[in-house]
Amino acid sequence: MTPYDSVERQQLEQRMKSGANWLYWIAALSLVTSIISLAGGDWGFLVSLGVTQLADAIANVGADRIGWGVKLFALVFDLIAAGLFALLGMFANKRQTWAFIVGMVLYLLDALVCLLIGFWLGLAFHAFALYSIYGGYKASSALELDKQAPPAPVV
Repeated sequence: MTPYDSVERQQLEQRMKSGANWLYWIAALSLVTSIISLAGGDWGFLVSLGVTQLADAIANVGADRIGWGVKLFALVFDLIAAGLFALLGMFANKRQTWAFIVGMVLYLLDALVCLLIGFWLGLAFHAFALYSIYGGYKASSALELDKQAPPAPVV
């Protein structure tokens, strides 16, 4: 028997997946927010990446001066950023602890964008999302340690 019984193991698996799925949510909602912004809308999701929102704002201003190509460039940037977080979510769901770490570092850096532009509600939501991703990381680490533990002696 492993150090964790099946109930504890299931709870760890659920926390790990919950934390990993935050990376998917960040990717998806950032992309939706970007599409809304580039289409001329003025609202978005709090979990969205600040860097994509900044790129979209710059593109919206630039499109008036340079042309629609700036918005296309911003959309490609948004797709790459969202794709990176989706990829991290995929690896995190496969219990790759490095994906949690990279995701947390990137999202923490993105929180600095929110701090610099004074988007306090977005910053607070970044903190909540980081806490949730960290919970997934801790669960993934515990599951990895459990996998590496020697089997318990049979009595």
